[in-house]
Amino acid sequence: MPRNFRRSRLLGSVLDAVGNTPAVRLDRIDASLPGVQIYLKLEFANPGGSVKDRPALNMVRRALEKGTLTSDKILIDATSGNTGVAYSLIGAALGLRVQLVMPANVTRARKDITQAFGTQLIYSSPMEGSDGAIVKVRELVSREPEKYFYCDQYSNPDNPGAHYLGTGQEILDAFGDRITHFVAGLGTSGTMMGTTRRLHEYHRKIECVAVEPAEALHGLEGLKHMASSIKPNIYDPTVPDEILPVTTDEGWAMTDRLGAEEGLHVGHSTGANVAGAVKLAERLIRDKREGCIVAIACDRGDRYFAPMKWEKRYTW
Repeated sequence: MPRNFRRSRLLGSVLDAVGNTPAVRLDRIDASLPGVQIYLKLEFANPGGSVKDRPALNMVRRALEKGTLTSDKILIDATSGNTGVAYSLIGAALGLRVQLVMPANVTRARKDITQAFGTQLIYSSPMEGSDGAIVKVRELVSREPEKYFYCDQYSNPDNPGAHYLGTGQEILDAFGDRITHFVAGLGTSGTMMGTTRRLHEYHRKIECVAVEPAEALHGLEGLKHMASSIKPNIYDPTVPDEILPVTTDEGWAMTDRLGAEEGLHVGHSTGANVAGAVKLAERLIRDKREGCIVAIACDRGDRYFAPMKWEKRYTW
């Protein structure tokens, strides 16, 4: 029997598996960064395969508690994919009907996974991205408000609340005084907002850095270029200590490195987060500082097997 053997947890529901995700040292990525350690918190270990399981579950549970979501209403929201998978899993586990509005060009894997749980998909324009899905879902809800419970992940405070209560506390429990920096990308911004608020309450300063696509037209699915997007109501640019731009090429290249060097097959938003962490580490070295950086692994790479509009050498 291995020395680190621990008995498996017994769960009452698949939903009890959300959270308490592991963190792994990127010891090959950070091998050339003396004095700095980079860790990746593996949010793809959630049962729905992404960090979005946390806010989706918290939003649904809080709505059920408040009575704003009932069994006679359809849960609906706009999503680029991962939150939709989370809603679909949760809806199936709780016996709730789910409809999702998503851009027509999201990956086939995400469409197939959500529909496997019995979710009905409504497609918005592929040219308008996640913002187009938001506009369409608002139109649907305004026409039949009694039919739907609009979860509204972009405005719902229970989105960042999940990370304040869960992700942030788990990082502190695991790293304590070791952690010096936290890195996460901006999509709905819930991960960055909630986790940062919790980490900023710690007795020692922890610098929290938000990664954002450097370009308005980018290939980092799930992340938002805030200046050119509908800003989520939960987003507050004063919460992060810094907003760090990362290009699509940087995010894609790091995604390839994580697979080849660390055995981690992850999505491009994760690649962007780690690219941001490496930039941060290089700055620490220049300033002759040491550090322990914790970044978020948002999801697995198998969500991206279908070809996307962006390619590394795509000619417009």
